[in-house]
Amino acid sequence: MPTVKIPPVLRPRTNAEAEVAASGGTVGEVLTALAERHPDTREQLFAADGELNRYVNVYLNDEDVRVLDGLETSVADGDIVVILPAMAGG
Repeated sequence: MPTVKIPPVLRPRTNAEAEVAASGGTVGEVLTALAERHPDTREQLFAADGELNRYVNVYLNDEDVRVLDGLETSVADGDIVVILPAMAGG
């Protein structure tokens, strides 16, 4: 089962869990499983159209899923999905 690494800013929405095991065959399915388990993460992860929120970066084994197949990127047991909220500043 893939593991989702939760950034500190989202941990209050995951009962302080830093890692969550989530089932699914694609990144989208894994993130949806996370959002079903922790509903308060849904609006942080997904835009209204169901795509990734533009302020969230998601990596599969250190590769940005946006340069792969996005939410349709295949995942396997043991894969690591990392959520990184985009940071703004100057």
